[in-house]
Amino acid sequence: MNGIWQAATIFSLGMAVVCPGEPPKSFTWDPPKVVESAFSRDLGMMDSEREEYASNLTGLAVNQIIAAKATPESIADARPMFALALHLSPRNKRVLVANFQLSKGVFPEVSKTDYSPQVFARLLLTRGQLLEKQGGDENRRLARMFIHLAAGMDPKNEDAIYASEIQRLDHGEIDWSAITNSPAKAP
Repeated sequence: MNGIWQAATIFSLGMAVVCPGEPPKSFTWDPPKVVESAFSRDLGMMDSEREEYASNLTGLAVNQIIAAKATPESIADARPMFALALHLSPRNKRVLVANFQLSKGVFPEVSKTDYSPQVFARLLLTRGQLLEKQGGDENRRLARMFIHLAAGMDPKNEDAIYASEIQRLDHGEIDWSAITNSPAKAP
C-alpha cells in the first residue's frame, strides 16, 4: 500500500513540475515601424524632452499590456503609444527593446516609469495645450495625439476628456494609421 501512495505522490509531483499551472497566453504584436519620423526638427520639443516622453509612453504601454495579460484590446490600445514613442524618438532604447520583445511573443519586464498614468495624463494634457499654442501643423498634430492619449489614460480627468472631445468635434477622429503603419479603420 505504501508503494502505491509513493508512486502516486511522485507522479503528482512530476506532473506539477511538468505542468506548472496555466501556460502563458500567446499574443500577436504587429510592431509599428518607423522609416522616417512624422515629426521634424521643427517640432516644438527638445530632443531630451522627446526622449523622456517616448520612454514614459512605452513604459505605460508595456505595463498596460502586462496588467491585461496581452488581451487584444490592451495591445490595440498600446500600439498607438508605441508608434508615437517611436516617432518622437526613433532610437529610444526602451521603445526599441520592448517593441522587439513583443514582436517575438515575449513579455517585457514591468517598466518603472517616472509617472503614474494619472499624473502622466495631466502632463500630456498640459504639454498638448502648450504645443497647440505654439502653432504649426506638427505641433497641432502632436497636441491632438497627446490630449487624446491623456483622456484615455485617465478617464476621470474631466479637463482632458473635454479637450479631447472638443478636438474630435472640431477636427474629427485622429488618424493613427498615419503613424502606426496600419490600415485606417472604416468609419
